[in-house]
Amino acid sequence: MTTRRLLPWLAALGALACDPARNGRADPPPTTAQPSHADWRLVWQDEFDGAQGSLPSPERWQADVGGDGWGNGQYEHNTARAENASLDGEGHLLITARREQYGGNDFTSARINTRGRFEPTYGRFEARIQLPTGKGIWPAFWMLGADFQKVGWPACGEIDIMEHRGQLPAIVRGSLHGPGYSGGENLGAEHVVSGGKLYEDYHLYAVEWDPERIRWLVDGVVYFEVTPKDLPAGKRWVFDHPHFLILNVAVGGNFVGPIDGTTQFPQVMRVDYVRAYTRVE
Repeated sequence: MTTRRLLPWLAALGALACDPARNGRADPPPTTAQPSHADWRLVWQDEFDGAQGSLPSPERWQADVGGDGWGNGQYEHNTARAENASLDGEGHLLITARREQYGGNDFTSARINTRGRFEPTYGRFEARIQLPTGKGIWPAFWMLGADFQKVGWPACGEIDIMEHRGQLPAIVRGSLHGPGYSGGENLGAEHVVSGGKLYEDYHLYAVEWDPERIRWLVDGVVYFEVTPKDLPAGKRWVFDHPHFLILNVAVGGNFVGPIDGTTQFPQVMRVDYVRAYTRVE
């Protein structure tokens, strides 16, 4: 996400380092068999099946917890509570931003990731999402280089599959962050979705990540592509190693600006599924 700095996050995630006992452990089995795209084979998924109020699967996800702004001036305290991230009992994950005092912040929300659980290199990554809305509401579906604690950000690489300014209800953005092309200087593009507001229905957000090419899609429409030749002169392509998936809803921050009196709470991002594919040989 734009202008992200990871130093505050390193401390927050220190306690969440990958358990050595997980090494070599098989990924959790798929929850529902799904047909693959013509050129892709399904390798990982979460259909968010489970009882109403239950937390996201700990075999697939962990929560980032903290409220220091996440390097972007965000207002919320991200928690591991069901009040901020839970299943609805009908096959959806709900990430809910609330106006409430918590941990010294005036808002709460959630940010969950697959770090130490699923860290792919290359593939198709997609999520079917109904977005929240409102000035200063900032939902995102993105990927971060798994080596970020070793090399730092943006050298680890960041792929923003989808991020959204809640005050622009028909526009999403995809972007790429790396050394020399990060923050406000990222490589990105916006896409206007026709036929209604994004908060009115579910849409499919995806990237297809191959060696030396990443493409962004909304509802099957390719709207942006980046290859190493598109980088600023002399800059490195760092998208050749494992990344993990992240889902979150921020409140305020550099990318979206502040909320105002028109922003209503709670705001909910509804995720129908997240799926990952590898190319068919």
